[in-house]
Order: sequence, then C-alpha cells, then structure tokens
Amino acid sequence: MSKDDIKVGNYTCEVTELSREGETVVEVKYRMVSWFSPNENILIVIFPILAILLFWGQFGILTLKYKSNCTSMKIVLLLIAGLLLTIIVIVGAILFIPGEYSIKNSFGLGFIVISTGILILLQYNVFTTAFGMTSFTVAILIMQVLGYVLAVVGLCLCVTACVPVHGPLLISGLGIIALAELLGLVYMKFVASNQRTIQPPRNN
Repeated sequence: MSKDDIKVGNYTCEVTELSREGETVVEVKYRMVSWFSPNENILIVIFPILAILLFWGQFGILTLKYKSNCTSMKIVLLLIAGLLLTIIVIVGAILFIPGEYSIKNSFGLGFIVISTGILILLQYNVFTTAFGMTSFTVAILIMQVLGYVLAVVGLCLCVTACVPVHGPLLISGLGIIALAELLGLVYMKFVASNQRTIQPPRNN
C-alpha cells in the first residue's frame, strides 16, 4: 500500500474467527529508510568523482609532456568531453541525495553510472594521442570496460528493487573504473618520466 493512501495513527480492526468476534488495535507508523546504506551512498559518489579527477591528471600530463603528439583540436575535444562528464556526474550526485527510493534518486544514479562510460573513450584517446596503444594500455581499457559492464548490470538490478541488494555489484564496477583510471595515470607518468630522462646524443 502506498504511504499516500493511509495516514499514520491507530486503527481498530474487527476480527472474526469461526464463531468468535473481537477487536484489535493496530498502530501504523511511518519510518524513512534510505535506499542505500550510508557507506554505499558515499562509495557510489566517491568512485566516479575520483575517476574523473584521475582523468584530469592524465589530461594534465598529456598537455604538459606530450605537446608535440597532440593537436589543438584533440585537446579541445578532450577538454569539452571531460567538462561535460564532470557536469553530468555532479548533477547526478545532486539528484542522488540519500533518502528513500524515488524517481529522482534513480535518475541521479543513472546519470552517475551511465556517464562513466565516457571515461573509456576519453582514456582511449589519451593513450592513443600520447604514445599509442600497448599491451598494458589495452589491459587497462579491458579492465575499465569490465567495470562499466558490472556497474550497468548492478544499476539495472538496483533500480528495479526498493531494497538494492545488488548494491555491492554496482559499487565494485565503479571501483574497477576508478582503479583503471589510476593505473592509466601511473603508467602515463612512468612513461613520461622515462622519456624525459632519455637525452638525445650530442654532436661534437
């Protein structure tokens, strides 16, 4: 029964059992229960934000260390896509306010999860622009795709239930996406550092 169809209070119910009749008083209470647990709420918001911050770290390395490898158009497109992703995730986090299950909450969660797929395209373009694809970068992208699939499956299972028992599946997917972004940032920093230490031979 919808909470809008009944008012909180005491209700007297007539009970008939065989030839006996009686009355019983039932107290109706309303208690607000959060859709996700507090820890799950925090992780659902933190992991995508962390992944976006790590992308901006990759973007910074790309613009500072690989200027000769990238065109101004690619930089502008990556910048616009990154800003768009950041705005979508922030809007999703605002809509995903801890509370009861609602359409607003589900839309916010959808914005957060679905938009993280943009990170896969962004990271692919960052890798190909900086130094091309290697076996390690391919493994990072595969990991990120796997995390995105888990997050989307967890999202579909959560929005169809008032009690999201599959929240850990969704969170694990978002965590894998953030981990892939971290590995991508570390790898880019490592490659950039090695390229910086290699000096061209001097002509005598």
